[in-house]
Amino acid sequence: MRENLIVSDRGQITLPATMRKKLGIKPGGIITVEDRDGEIVLRPAVVMEIDTYSDAEIDRWQQQDQLEQGERAAVTKRLGRTPR
Repeated sequence: MRENLIVSDRGQITLPATMRKKLGIKPGGIITVEDRDGEIVLRPAVVMEIDTYSDAEIDRWQQQDQLEQGERAAVTKRLGRTPR
């Protein structure tokens, strides 16, 4: 699909409704813009929430994930490696 768009004095463009609907772009949605060697590429984007974890939480998870010596030997044997 190709459309001609007009750039406003403020540098704004309006995406045609058919294109927005086809791509699932809703009011307030996020668009990624990229310059590819002189071409402008617009893509719908997704915003994901990122959690931040403290060093204490990460240390606790690492402790919980540690293998006992017998388990470590079984896993490394299965992977064909020498246990450390």
